Amino acid sequence: MHKTKKPFVDFRAIRAQVTMEQVLDHYGVLDTFKRNGNRLSGPCPIHGGSNPTQFRVDTDKNLWNCFSECKNGGNVLDFIARKEDVSIHDAAIKACEWFGISLDEFKPHGSHREPDESPERSAEAPTSRPPKPTSRPTSANEDATPNPPLKFRLEKLDRSHPYFADRGLTQETIIDFGLGFFTGDKGLMTGHVVIPIHNVNGEVVAYAGRWPGEPPKGTPKYKLPPGFRKALELFNLDRAIEEPPDKPLVIVEGFFDAIKLHQHGCRRVVALMGSTMSQAQEELIRKHTNATSLVLVMLDEDDAGRAGREDIARRLSRFCYVKAHQFSEPGTQPEHLSAEQVQQFMGGAS
Repeated sequence: MHKTKKPFVDFRAIRAQVTMEQVLDHYGVLDTFKRNGNRLSGPCPIHGGSNPTQFRVDTDKNLWNCFSECKNGGNVLDFIARKEDVSIHDAAIKACEWFGISLDEFKPHGSHREPDESPERSAEAPTSRPPKPTSRPTSANEDATPNPPLKFRLEKLDRSHPYFADRGLTQETIIDFGLGFFTGDKGLMTGHVVIPIHNVNGEVVAYAGRWPGEPPKGTPKYKLPPGFRKALELFNLDRAIEEPPDKPLVIVEGFFDAIKLHQHGCRRVVALMGSTMSQAQEELIRKHTNATSLVLVMLDEDDAGRAGREDIARRLSRFCYVKAHQFSEPGTQPEHLSAEQVQQFMGGAS
């Protein structure tokens, strides 16, 4: 029987482009970690631990170590492989899918690789010293396959769930964004508040799930469907680009940051769905701004938000005018702002 040939993957290149911060953010656990210089400490996401110091990440070296049950460590691909219980090769494929890295850029050139040589051996062959990991993928993403539009819509949504009142959302906002608590008895989103994610054309490409309230131990606050690459989308971009282009474009981290600002009248707002900006998201922002555009970077006032704010402002300032907003109180998030504060802020920024 003919064996299907695995696609070639350059492990070294992927390790240089994907950071542990991005992977932790992908799993929705980055906000459970504390930063101290170039180190992150938190509960182990692999075995579901609770000790806040058992799992550590060196962000400079892009390495991790669990000092508890796992008693193991490694690089970013080792982490994905253990977390997903897959091979290193499959972990690399997943990293490419999650962070919008095209496999085409890893195709070997010339005749250096023999036809029967394994992808793993070729990928790990020493060439030159890998570049220092950055806080984002650095490869272009024009050839990445987009997230396909969904062919279904979730029904059985309770739009009057008390969770929405707890977050200060009006019924108009809930309906406008298609939010609801999924009351179905089966499926990935059972027991979660669902948030439709649209692409730039307004097509639903995924539903994000939010546990209503503080989740039980070992349960992440958010979940995304397998195969969905959030790095290719900007939440609320389809609405934001309908607003007058002379208004500032506000960039926030989370779904509810964007939804709450939108409710308060700041409608030209997008969410990264995390504290880092992918190459694909940067290209989307570039496409819908110009040299005279004003972009306001308003991330959470915590370690991850501050690090992301600096990186995003630096990258976007190459093609538009950028202001990085710093909240005076640690822990403040954009959704904490009142309607009056949002209007004052937008008035001072325009």
